Amino acid sequence: MVDVAGERPRPHKRRSLSTAIARLAARPGFQRWAAAFPLTRRMVRREGEALMDLVAGFVQSQALAALVELRLIETLMEGAQGAAPLARAHDIPEQRMQALLQAGAAMGLLKRRRDGRYAVTTRGAALTGVPGLLPMIRHHGAFYRDMGDPLALLRGEAETELAQVWPYVFGGDAGVDPATAHAYSDLMTQSQALVAEDTLRLVSLKGVRRLMDVGGGTGAFLRAAAAKAPDLQLMLVDLPQVVDEARQQMATAGLEARTSFHPGSFRDGPLPEGADAISLIRVLYDHEDATVRDLLAKCFAALPPGGRLIVSEPMSGGARPDRATDVYFAFYCMAMRTGRARSAEEIAGLLREAGFEAPEKPAVLRPYVTSALVAWKPATELAELS
Repeated sequence: MVDVAGERPRPHKRRSLSTAIARLAARPGFQRWAAAFPLTRRMVRREGEALMDLVAGFVQSQALAALVELRLIETLMEGAQGAAPLARAHDIPEQRMQALLQAGAAMGLLKRRRDGRYAVTTRGAALTGVPGLLPMIRHHGAFYRDMGDPLALLRGEAETELAQVWPYVFGGDAGVDPATAHAYSDLMTQSQALVAEDTLRLVSLKGVRRLMDVGGGTGAFLRAAAAKAPDLQLMLVDLPQVVDEARQQMATAGLEARTSFHPGSFRDGPLPEGADAISLIRVLYDHEDATVRDLLAKCFAALPPGGRLIVSEPMSGGARPDRATDVYFAFYCMAMRTGRARSAEEIAGLLREAGFEAPEKPAVLRPYVTSALVAWKPATELAELS
């Protein structure tokens, strides 16, 4: 067999070489030699540390959870302290508090001073400043319990806690009590601030007169968009319990007069018309492909010719796997028992299938926060309507 250039392809040789290198690296004798050889020992140490980070990752996350739950970073922001007073304050043996503080220092969140007291590092301070990050870490208890048996999770045999925390994703508003809706909305409102900031740096709203945010929660993205575009009219679509809180928050922000509210589930019927742009902020990855196809078709139907659709959410790296999205978000969606982290290419294919033109993909600032695609409804329908 020859390729289009008339040359024989050589994938097997390339694959054989990489396989041979991998087998060599797996040999204990080779590892001992490489660890001692001057030209390779630095690389061996670096790779060993990376492997240890993977092995210890869950323990690090749990130590982080303890630091957050005890609010030690916020306490140490007020001034350096030693283990003894913190141990007394939290009814933890001093030796174990010392171990937790040492772990915080090893992870770069704290620093140990010469006098034995601990202070907050720049990284630790940043942890408290990222909107929604601390509540998300506290919320991770359910996720980590769901990851306790990863094989059961992968096989779909686990009854996961996250599926109970966010029951809204299974359709409509049935079974979503006000307390659950409030907890979900509060967490999303806090985390959406950073997502909105990155999305609006990636995506232009130039020329948009009315923006409809579907699954818009309590309006965090709409408030950020309104600040960027003072003349922008706003539409919010979400479950009735969420919309009730959204009205209050939009009124507090002075945006109630600019906003129309549309309570309901996008599963139950067509989307409202009247917007020339629709945003789906962290919506698609919550849902299975059939639901996504249906939603994109409804977005297409609701938009006028030339209207645009904005999709913003963490996306799989696809052909170039990304550590944040292809590990964290992939398994988080799995634990929710619906949805998945899709690559930009997969989402683009679904958008084209719904009738949109090939989407634009702006440069990604922070893939662990969000990525964005902008797709347009063909303007050629203008000729058919005239």
